[in-house]
Amino acid sequence: MNHAFVSALAAAGHTAESLAGRVGVHPKTVARWANPGHIPQSRHRSTVAELLAKDSDTLWPDVVRRREPVWFRPWVDLEREAVTLRSFELAWVPGLLQTEAYARATLAGGVLTPDAVAEFTEARMARQAILGREGGPLLIAVLDEGVLRRRVGDDRALMAAQLARLIEHAESDCVQLHIVPADAPSYPGLDGPFTIADMPDGSRVAHVDGPAQAQILDQASELVKLERRWERIRGEALPRGRSLDLLREAAASWT
Repeated sequence: MNHAFVSALAAAGHTAESLAGRVGVHPKTVARWANPGHIPQSRHRSTVAELLAKDSDTLWPDVVRRREPVWFRPWVDLEREAVTLRSFELAWVPGLLQTEAYARATLAGGVLTPDAVAEFTEARMARQAILGREGGPLLIAVLDEGVLRRRVGDDRALMAAQLARLIEHAESDCVQLHIVPADAPSYPGLDGPFTIADMPDGSRVAHVDGPAQAQILDQASELVKLERRWERIRGEALPRGRSLDLLREAAASWT
């Protein structure tokens, strides 16, 4: 339990319901902030700290120790609170499903320093704690088959281990994994990856990658377009069982 938050809540004379009313969130969201690893979204954090008469660093020291890029933190906050995540990836295994070696290989070889690669890899691994956690999200991930066939790093064993990890996730209750086969015709997923998050209050937000920068979308008109795109992509993907069979075949090809 986050005792600092619970103590500050009581000292300020607030309950989960009263604080939720002031901040504009659901009381269940406030209740989750009392659990380790649950941090308010950046847009709410300063308001909560002000209402409780405490510094954010005191209530949520993990924020200070965060390793992910600053521009990515708002999405991590949303991801942590989501009840469902629907993710499409065209080129990479989703970060929530990566092995440490695969994550490090995707980050290395670019403009990042070795220290930055180590920090961002650590942050990516830490994000995965939401999967399988009580109250954690259901992740529905759709991958293009090319993700399974394209080598990352110089060691084939790295890919074998990564696909073995994907198989473990595909067999779990908190992940549904689907593959768009290589023989599928041109489909909307070729426009690029994205993730849609369903939040506890019924709202939805999306994270869309781009060649220059990623962005978070919350406008209804944009979300409707992504929802339609998601359904068309799912329509091209194999059912769960056949996707698992394809995963196993691809994993065997790397050994």
